[in-house]
Amino acid sequence: MIVVSDMMGTLTTGSPFLGLVDWVKHNQSKLRANFYMAAATPAYLLAKNGLVDWQAWGQKLMINSLAYIKDATPEKLSQASKWVVDHNLWEKRREDVVLRLLAHREDGADVYIASSVVEPFIEPFAKRIGAQAIGTPVKIVNGRVQMVDGLTASEKKIQQVLSRLGVDRVDVAYGDTIMDLPLLEHANRPVAVYPDKKLKAMALERGWEIIGDTPKYG
Repeated sequence: MIVVSDMMGTLTTGSPFLGLVDWVKHNQSKLRANFYMAAATPAYLLAKNGLVDWQAWGQKLMINSLAYIKDATPEKLSQASKWVVDHNLWEKRREDVVLRLLAHREDGADVYIASSVVEPFIEPFAKRIGAQAIGTPVKIVNGRVQMVDGLTASEKKIQQVLSRLGVDRVDVAYGDTIMDLPLLEHANRPVAVYPDKKLKAMALERGWEIIGDTPKYG
């Protein structure tokens, strides 16, 4: 059995940006960490009040924040990624959904976390539950962490999943926003997790399982 879950909003309410800023604060520069937080605040307020798309803003913020890792090396990126998970994403995990994935693993399923989050940030989280990571690939060029080829999101995410696993469909899929619709539509058992309003309406219409209440944002 193949089980695939989105990450942000589905498995955790944490923030790669906040986790990385915290890493900067403790490992590079407290002053720069405070500057990054202040610089992000105006756009955060716009997103919080629904004036800009919450998910698109969060994705852009994550990608821009990769530049915070100064003089990046594979070892430093790995250290920062583990910090992001240990001090933010895992602490803010959705315990009910994580337990679902652990139960799938105990039943012998192959479990994957597929997300637009950069793959190094997914891997320490996935390792904690015995899952594999499918995310946005990055590379290090002249000491800077950069995306290889755009975000692994929406249609591109399910294409990556099906291509990597060599299948046409998966058995179970978990997602929280309408952007996860392509993933959910390619699952024999789609599950909407704390879904946004659009996905909740779609799930109700199609009779899909729903876990949790619709969040205020997203």
